Amino acid sequence: MDTFLYQASIYLAAAVIAVPIAARLGLGSVLGYLAAGILIGPVFGLVGTETQDLQHFAEFGVVMMLFLIGLELEPRALWAMRHKLLGLGGLQILFSTLALMGAAMAAGQPWQVSLAVGLALSLSSTAIVLQTLSEKGLMQTGGGRASFSVLLTQDIAVIPILAFLPLLATGYGPRIGNDGSIQRGEDAAHGGGHGSLSLVEGMPGWAVTLITIGAIAFIILAGIYLTRPLFRFIHASNLREMYTALALLIVVGISFLMTLVGLSPALGAFLAGVVLANSEFRHEMESDLNPFKGLLLGLFFITVGAGINYRLFLASPGDLIGLALLVIAAKGLVLFFVGRAFGLRRRAQWLFTLGLAQAGEFGFVLLAFSQQLNVIPPALSEKLLLVIALSMLITPLLFIIYDLLSKRLTEARTADHEPDEIDEKGPVIIAGIGRFGQIVNRLVRASGFKTVLLDNDMEAVQLMRRFGVKSFLGDPTRPELLKAAGIAKARILVVALDDPENTVKLVEYVRRNYPDIHIIARAYDRHHVFELFQAGADDIVREMFDSSLRAGRYVLEKVGLSEYEAAQAEQTFYAHDRLTIRELAKHWIPGTPASENPAYIKRARELEKDLETALLELAEQKDQKSS
Repeated sequence: MDTFLYQASIYLAAAVIAVPIAARLGLGSVLGYLAAGILIGPVFGLVGTETQDLQHFAEFGVVMMLFLIGLELEPRALWAMRHKLLGLGGLQILFSTLALMGAAMAAGQPWQVSLAVGLALSLSSTAIVLQTLSEKGLMQTGGGRASFSVLLTQDIAVIPILAFLPLLATGYGPRIGNDGSIQRGEDAAHGGGHGSLSLVEGMPGWAVTLITIGAIAFIILAGIYLTRPLFRFIHASNLREMYTALALLIVVGISFLMTLVGLSPALGAFLAGVVLANSEFRHEMESDLNPFKGLLLGLFFITVGAGINYRLFLASPGDLIGLALLVIAAKGLVLFFVGRAFGLRRRAQWLFTLGLAQAGEFGFVLLAFSQQLNVIPPALSEKLLLVIALSMLITPLLFIIYDLLSKRLTEARTADHEPDEIDEKGPVIIAGIGRFGQIVNRLVRASGFKTVLLDNDMEAVQLMRRFGVKSFLGDPTRPELLKAAGIAKARILVVALDDPENTVKLVEYVRRNYPDIHIIARAYDRHHVFELFQAGADDIVREMFDSSLRAGRYVLEKVGLSEYEAAQAEQTFYAHDRLTIRELAKHWIPGTPASENPAYIKRARELEKDLETALLELAEQKDQKSS
C-alpha cells in the first residue's frame, strides 16, 4: 500500500508540472502525460518499472472514456453518419491494418502478432488531432470534418477490436477443454483453475454464449428501464454527491458484470453509454465522470511513459525513429488515397493525410491488452510503445508541414487564376467574403450602398457569383489590388479576413498610407482586438461578442427582466466593454500573457467592479420606479 501511494503521489506531482507546460507549448495533454512518465521513470528513476498495480487502477480511465464516448453517440446520430463512418473511417482502418500487418509479416512475425500490431497502429490520436484542429480553427473545414469522422470510427472500432484480440492469443488466450468448456488465462494451460471470478469458467460453449447474450441484454434493458427511476430517487435526496456515486456505480457495476462473463469491460461500458445517450440524465453523468476519466486516463498514460524501456531507445534510436516514420508513411499513403476516393482535394486532402498519420493513445491500450493476453511478446510490445510515442511526438511537425503546404497551395491557386480586373468602385471595400463578410455585404447592399468584394479564395468568389453577387479574385493584402479597388477614394474598409495575422498586416498598411479611411476590422479574440487597436482600426468587432451579448439579453428576459430592462442592461454592458477595451489596451504588452501582467490584471478588476456598479444602479432605478 505504501508503495502504491508513493507511486501515485509521484505520478500526480509530475502530471501537475509536465501537462500544463505541454499544453502551453501546444503539444497536447497526452504528450504531457507521456513526458511526465518518461521523466519520473527512465530518466530520473523516481519510480521502478514495477507499475502493474497502479496501471490496472489507471486502466479504468479507458473504460470511463469509452462510456462517455457512448453517451455522446445517440443511435440516431450514428445512423445518420453511417456512410462516413463505414466508408471513410472503415476503409482507413481496414487498409491501414492490412498495410501494417503486411509490413510486420515481412519482418518475420506470425500472422496473429502481425494482425494485432496492425490493429493497434491503425488508430490515430484523438486527443492530439482534435485539440490541434480546434486550436488552428480547422474543425469546420472539409479536411477537419473528414478527420473527425475517421476519429469517431476509430473510437467505436476499439470496442470490437478489444473483443477480437483474445481470439489471437498464442499463449494464454481462450481455449476449448476436452469437455468442450471455455478455459482462459494461465489456468487454461493447466487444464482449468479455481478461485476465478469468471462465471463462464468451465462451462460448455453454448452456455457461455447464452450467458454473454443475457449480460448484454441486461445492460440494454437496465439502461432503458432502471436508470431513470434510480436517478429520480437520487434527485429526491438533494445530495449532489449521490449523482457521482450512482454514475460511478453504473460504470463499475457494468465493468464487473462484463468481467464475470469473460468480455471486455470497455465493451460493456461503451454499450451502456450508447443506451443512455438519450437519457435526460446524460449531461449529469458526463459532468460527474469527466474529472475521474481525465485523471485516471492521465495516470494510464503516465504509467505507459514510466514503463517505456528508455535503454532500448538509446540502444537503437535510428531503428525506432525509422519504424515511427514507416508507420506514418504507410498510414499517410492509405489516408491519401482513401481521402481522394471520397472527394477530398488539395488542402483538405493534405490535412486529412498528415493530421491522422500518427499512431495514437488507443494503441497503448491495445498493446497493453494484447500483452496481457500473450498475443504480442513483451519485447515487441516495448518497441511498439516507443514507436507510438515517437509518432505522436512527430505530429506537431506534421501539422507544421501542412501549414506550409496549405500556404503554398493557396498561393499556387491564386497564381493559377490571375487576379480579376476590377471594373467597379464603391464607397465600401470588403476584404474577405466568408460568413462574416457576407452578412456585412448583404446588409450594406440591401440598404442601397455599393460595395467592392475582394477575396483570394477562388471557390468563395465563384460561390458569390453563382448567387449573383459580384466579387473579385485577388489577395486583399496586396497594395496594387487595393489601389485598383479604389482604396484612395473609398470611405470605409471592412477587414473580414480569416487569418488574424493578415488582418493586422492589412490594417497597418491602410492606416499608414490612407489615414482618412474608416477601418472596421473583424477580431478573433480580445488579444487580437488589442493588436488591431494598435494597428489603427477604428471599429473592432469580435467574432462571438455580439451573438453572445444577444444570448445574454435573452437570458435576462427569461429570468424576470422586461424586454426594455434587458435591452438597457445589454447596452450598458456593450458601452462598458468598449471602454474596457480602450483602457486595457493601454496596459497590454504584446507577447505577454494577460495573467502575467499585474497592471493589466489590476485595471481589469477595477473595470469589472465599475460594471457591477453600473448594473446595480440600473436595478435600483427599476426598483424605485416600481415602488
